[in-house]
Amino acid sequence: MRLLLLPLLTSLVVLFVAPAHADLRITRDHGGYVEEYKAKYERIRERKERVIIDGICNSACTLVLGIVPLNKVCVTPRASLGFHQAYYDKSFTFGMKVISQEGTSDLMSYYPATVKSWLARNGGLTPEMKKVKNGMELWKIIDPCPEEFF
Repeated sequence: MRLLLLPLLTSLVVLFVAPAHADLRITRDHGGYVEEYKAKYERIRERKERVIIDGICNSACTLVLGIVPLNKVCVTPRASLGFHQAYYDKSFTFGMKVISQEGTSDLMSYYPATVKSWLARNGGLTPEMKKVKNGMELWKIIDPCPEEFF
């Protein structure tokens, strides 16, 4: 009986001691509430997980670039980033897009120099979405993923 329990106990110890690392793969994220994204990406940063941008990452999704260390984030050939000014929830503004200067300033405070540089070259944050698709422009912001992540 003792011999049968030892492998089981060893397996249980490994389950509880071994860190659970999982990659977050972003494929179609159009953004949402900034505070929710901050909390989500802070948890990912604390767990030292990787983020693979493998599709659309717009709006609040792009906060990943300023919260998770850039050496833990990469882009596949399907990746694109979309940036715009922060605005209040339209359900509280009768469907109108009301820009939040404070929210926009907060977004900018998170972005790394590579993002700020791209935005400066492209007219800064505006109410309209500015997209950068895969290629040299995107690779100036963030490294491409190794092929095993495709």
